[in-house]
Amino acid sequence: MMSSTGVADSIAAGNASISAESATQGALRQSFTMWSFGRNSNTPAQELLREAARIGYSGVEMLDEASWPMAIDCGLQVVTTKGHDSLRDGLNRRENRNRIVDELLDRIAKAKKWSVPVLICFTGDRAADVDDRQGLETSAETLQMVAPAALEAGVTLAVELLNSKVDHKGYQGDSTSWGIELCKQADSSAVRLLYDIYHMQIMEGDLIRTIREAAPYIAHYHTAGNPGRGQPDASQEINYPAVYRAIAATGYSGFIGHEFVPKGDPVEALRLAYNDCACVKR
Repeated sequence: MMSSTGVADSIAAGNASISAESATQGALRQSFTMWSFGRNSNTPAQELLREAARIGYSGVEMLDEASWPMAIDCGLQVVTTKGHDSLRDGLNRRENRNRIVDELLDRIAKAKKWSVPVLICFTGDRAADVDDRQGLETSAETLQMVAPAALEAGVTLAVELLNSKVDHKGYQGDSTSWGIELCKQADSSAVRLLYDIYHMQIMEGDLIRTIREAAPYIAHYHTAGNPGRGQPDASQEINYPAVYRAIAATGYSGFIGHEFVPKGDPVEALRLAYNDCACVKR
């Protein structure tokens, strides 16, 4: 069984082995989601992980637990994983509380062991009997029950903000203001937000102003181009270089996680995304 110290040492050793080939680090540490880059790819997982590390990535996300040792051997930290099951049937329903608390406590323990800093949580969908106020209160109460364990483990419970217009119709946590109020009601530094830039562009726009104002409540960021969840480059509508600069200016020290679906070679897509973000300096 590997201790958290052993995990950190393994990551450091892996990073040292690829540092000569890595691109120059920018102001922001970068990670990528395995589900999106492996989705339409024939590239073996280990090859993708090694190539990402050579490019300069520090972390990987949403990787199946059995592959965590492989990621660490490649010099990548496992940055996020799901905190509980069911995106649609989530925190906002009282009947889910016991299940979600049990799942979160189990995954907090695993996250501590493997040095995973963020567990992603989901509000669930609106329903006739769950309006925004009720969903907010119930979600906050459930998170309060596990926040002390997360705080002790050094793990952040990051509630993901998703769009309810295109990809996740009915999802309750679809606005930054609602998410901030959830953090306030949960009243713990272990409860924060996963600000998905793609989703919030769809729902709100006004990204840079929102990032500046909401920065104290944001624990993690995800990227993707809009429309279509493609490469975050000049072919889509979000001005990512300006967004990256705004994030860096807040003093953010976490990861920028690329969660887009590449159309071609996933390694080249990783390289392009990395370089675009690495150009940002503090």
